[in-house]
Amino acid sequence: MRKNLIEKIGFSQELKEILQGCKHITIPTSRAEIYEMIFGKEHTDCFDVTYRINGQQKKEAYVVRCRNGAVVNYTEDYMRRRDPDCMVIADEKPTDKQRFEKVYGYKFGALRTETLLWLKERELVIVPFKAGGKEYGYPAILICPQNASFFAYALANLQAFVNIDKENAPFVPRAIIYVAPPFRHTHFEGKQVCVHNRLEQCHEIFSYNLYPGPSAKKGVYSVLLDIGESENWVTAHASAARIITPYENEIVMMHEGASGGGKSEMLEKEHRVADGRILLGTHTITGGKNYIHMGDTCDIEPISDDMAMCPPAIQENDGKLGIIDGENGWFLRVDGITEYGTSPEHEKIAIHPKEPLIFFNLQGVAGATCLPWEHTLDSNGKPCPNPRVVIPRYMVDKIVTEPVGVDVRSFGVRMPPATAQHPSYGIMGLMHIIPPALAWLWRLVAPRGHNNPSIIDSSGMISEGVGSYWPFATGQRVRQANLLLEQIISCPNTKYILLPNQHIGVYEVGFAAEWIAREYLARRGGINVKRQNLEPARCSLLGYALKEMKIERQNIRSVFLRCELQEMLGIEGYDKGAKILTDFFAKELQKFDTPQLAPLGKEIISCFKNGGTVEDYCKLTPM
Repeated sequence: MRKNLIEKIGFSQELKEILQGCKHITIPTSRAEIYEMIFGKEHTDCFDVTYRINGQQKKEAYVVRCRNGAVVNYTEDYMRRRDPDCMVIADEKPTDKQRFEKVYGYKFGALRTETLLWLKERELVIVPFKAGGKEYGYPAILICPQNASFFAYALANLQAFVNIDKENAPFVPRAIIYVAPPFRHTHFEGKQVCVHNRLEQCHEIFSYNLYPGPSAKKGVYSVLLDIGESENWVTAHASAARIITPYENEIVMMHEGASGGGKSEMLEKEHRVADGRILLGTHTITGGKNYIHMGDTCDIEPISDDMAMCPPAIQENDGKLGIIDGENGWFLRVDGITEYGTSPEHEKIAIHPKEPLIFFNLQGVAGATCLPWEHTLDSNGKPCPNPRVVIPRYMVDKIVTEPVGVDVRSFGVRMPPATAQHPSYGIMGLMHIIPPALAWLWRLVAPRGHNNPSIIDSSGMISEGVGSYWPFATGQRVRQANLLLEQIISCPNTKYILLPNQHIGVYEVGFAAEWIAREYLARRGGINVKRQNLEPARCSLLGYALKEMKIERQNIRSVFLRCELQEMLGIEGYDKGAKILTDFFAKELQKFDTPQLAPLGKEIISCFKNGGTVEDYCKLTPM
């Protein structure tokens, strides 16, 4: 490493002293350089990532060089998906999250010093990047053991890698990620742990595990949320796309929701059966199938896959929310790709990339091509539900690079099946139109929903927390709730809908609802639905239901629009499901009913408590 490279980074005096004592430091000037580091000094095709723990070598992961990239697999099922409880806060700044000292019984300072000394004894790779993208992002660095260079390569593809050799101004990191894998065994009983330490000038993240989800991916999200909390803006947990009809009309849709809520699927073309039809739903009791025919469908120009930044610099005066992607690559879950032809656009990128990719939880054979439908088997013999590939944005066709204004914000929820015999909260119709007040409530509660594939805890209905990004936020939930409300109210020309996935009552639908709603809204130029075609949903939390929905001259059956019309659910079963949903909201909204909540927010929550109708919510925040 040339000395001038390290001098270009504005390290603290403490960190300078640590780095000066290291055995060897590499600051790569290209992502290709990091890729070659993955396979060790011998550049082998198979590489074990091991660490000495209690006197013995322990293998954490193994990496295989395939024709299309590096394939990473972990030795434990537990490490193949994100632990939702891995975040702890080490500093004394305001937070509603668990603090390190309270959880572990001692202050973080001693462990922080021990971690830095452990890194001092290693050969390290330092990766400069911009958290939030090159144009609107913030300087940051990753400090990682060289034998975990696959982690560095994942981050360099997910975030905006910076060639420090070409930087003229000093690169002063606003965030630093430290990677120290053995500590999860020596200090945390094998658990994934990410410690956030918010210093005055720098947000430190100590990643005590090698799955990049909690740190290289969501840890950077935490940094953006922390910056936004201090500067009064939000990074939405959302995918977004410009949708262009066959007649060249276009709208911008942003789809939010908890993990597994359909964000990646909003960017996919609709899935079709062999004869070209779209399977809308399969009756879970009788097995009967409902199809629709659709000829030309919309073009999809992706904007973001998971993190949509909404900084003040890109907000315009058109009454719509301005967004831009907060990432430079997408951590794409490919559990839905089960065979060739399931998702051609993603399969093409994964199999024939323009440069080597990095894959997680997929089967890899040295010298062969890693196929996105060959998922690693967990110890129970079933395919891992969280196979991933990191795809740089520039490889995605028709990618949108400039800021855009959002016409429609949808919120997706994984719904369980619902019948009169087995009632559940799965009572949402194919699409519900909601006023801003209800849109805000849904973002406060953010149900994680049914059978989540992305994280470990996926049983029952659990709140993902405010904005559905709360698992990654380091501050206070009511502060985030106020920011979201302010954002929603300041953008009156952005409209709101709810979209279910997995089930609509008794019907299994997968992600068909959002694909059909996307086509329907694009053809209409947004939410231009006449009021006479809307009726208040039987459960007021669901806003308005459509009386009818026609697309390509085909009527969607009313049982898909209003679940209470389903024979095997009915009004009684629907009402039981509505009570489950309402009780869940009541429990979760208690956390926000505090003196710190904005006055309008208090009115909205009071409206809910008093059993308000959708018209009552509209009086507070007109549609």
